[in-house]
Amino acid sequence: MNQFKVAAVQTAPVFLDLEATVDKTCLLMEEAARNGASLVAFPEAFIPAYPYWAWLDSPLEGTGYFKALYKNSMTVPGPSTDQLCTAARESDIIVVVGVNEIDPVLTGTIYNTNVLIDNHGNLLGRHRKLVPTNAEKLVWGNGDGSGLRVYQTDCGRIGTLLCGENTNTLARFALLAQGEQIHVANFPAFPFTNWYEESEAIRIRCQAHAFEGKIFVIASTGLMDERSLELLCQSPDKRSLMEGTNYALTAVFGPDGRYVAGPLIDEEGIVYADIDLDDLIVPKMMHDITGHYNQFGVLSLNLNRQPQKPLIEQGDRPLYILDERESTYELGGAPVAGPGRLSQTE
Repeated sequence: MNQFKVAAVQTAPVFLDLEATVDKTCLLMEEAARNGASLVAFPEAFIPAYPYWAWLDSPLEGTGYFKALYKNSMTVPGPSTDQLCTAARESDIIVVVGVNEIDPVLTGTIYNTNVLIDNHGNLLGRHRKLVPTNAEKLVWGNGDGSGLRVYQTDCGRIGTLLCGENTNTLARFALLAQGEQIHVANFPAFPFTNWYEESEAIRIRCQAHAFEGKIFVIASTGLMDERSLELLCQSPDKRSLMEGTNYALTAVFGPDGRYVAGPLIDEEGIVYADIDLDDLIVPKMMHDITGHYNQFGVLSLNLNRQPQKPLIEQGDRPLYILDERESTYELGGAPVAGPGRLSQTE
């Protein structure tokens, strides 16, 4: 399928409420599908909230919020993931959504994760933000390269990066080098900046990636709502920081870097765009930076896909290993004994 409709959501979550935000996500998936979309993108950390308090409060003041966020975060896979997968299958729509993810065994670390689900209800994968930005380090742990992947879907090859990662040249190139055709870049509502407008920063990042890679880029950004403001802002000064303008932009960009649909700025809604993957071919005649317009003997990139784990187990082998085809037995990987004889590992 080369021609289809995509959708990008700009809205607020049900702040710090996992179940309600998952329900809202499913309803918006259904709405996008009813309007003909085959792919829908949601904001960064949409389920259940972006940790704005890390920018507003001291680390000690933010502990209560952190506990609430942890208790309303989800495992991938897990029950909330299953609910999203079921909704995607029932609506026949591909979904990329930002979530707060926790480990089902370990306690205390939250990851800023994008979850990718196909229109058949399959969990394709997850990408954890490699490095949280600035104050986000108080809340989120580091990701790794295991999820820095492009996924083949019924709507082409899809990749995704979170917020400031779309400024990371190497991360973007890693996706382009895997044949990325559609890129989902998602962002939170972010009125804090005082040296640039966030909506303008989103535009620059997404246009750059679309133009450099000659691909489609879908930008989805969160919003601030009254519930979020009431829970976050206990003083007029904090509220004034959170009530900025030009802090959210949602749009779809084409391979020439121009808008295909949008922009929607600081307003709730869904942006739709009809795209054709064949439109990626001709622009790459000029600049295909992962093909003919590069010299990989001069410039290349290494990607470490090894998951970063706290414990790497070795030596967990069966007591006895039998290879009947060769009529030999193995001890720690080395052949020992002969036919008809069982050898015990040491």
